[in-house]
Amino acid sequence: MSRLAGKRAFVTAAGQGIGRAIAEAYLAEGAQVTATDLNGDLLVGLTGAECFALDVTDKAALQGAVTEAAPDILVNCAGIVHGGTVLEATDEELDFAVNLNVRAMVHSIQAALPGMLERGKGSIVNIASVASSILAAPNRFVYGTTKAAVIGMTKSVAVDYVTKGIRCNAICPGTVDSPSLHERLRATGDYEAAMKAFIERQPMGRIGTPQEIAALALYLGSDESGFTTGQAHVIDGGWAAG
Repeated sequence: MSRLAGKRAFVTAAGQGIGRAIAEAYLAEGAQVTATDLNGDLLVGLTGAECFALDVTDKAALQGAVTEAAPDILVNCAGIVHGGTVLEATDEELDFAVNLNVRAMVHSIQAALPGMLERGKGSIVNIASVASSILAAPNRFVYGTTKAAVIGMTKSVAVDYVTKGIRCNAICPGTVDSPSLHERLRATGDYEAAMKAFIERQPMGRIGTPQEIAALALYLGSDESGFTTGQAHVIDGGWAAG
């Protein structure tokens, strides 16, 4: 039997990168997937999923969509990476990152939990980062701050609902091959040098793939991880090991 047969999943930022790989993995394992992205055009090709454009910073739209989907598995993948140190951080960047990386996850969880509690079961998977409370990456002040908040949020939700059949876990990827990564590398003005620097900091000598992250999200969404909650699962090629 497929690992997610009979389960409904709601995935944000499913148009590309990690979110896309998760949506594809869930579909392949029999889940009924609702796939959303700020850019609805990116969702083309997710055959079998219900796809539509969604701005997760729009609380009413997000909570309405989650409530209607009534997911058994909620995957909060939408996020943004800001560069710079604390002295370079602007209030505008911080506000936007908190709204997208943190508050949107809170809102989606608030919408998903009532149905999960009624059914007595549910899995919430939040995409955090190894650059958070786990380790510090240079020039990632705003990003690291908000992703640390995601880990704290995850643990809080997990402990509050551990006796109610609800599990909440975070995935903390290292550097992963994705369109957003390549955009950031190009923005440095020297793509090749930036990519070389990213790879050199990886103990495995390579960056990760979205499919490797999706494999962990598949496990966390499935009943196989029924005894796992409140954890920040690091999947970073050994970056945080040293």
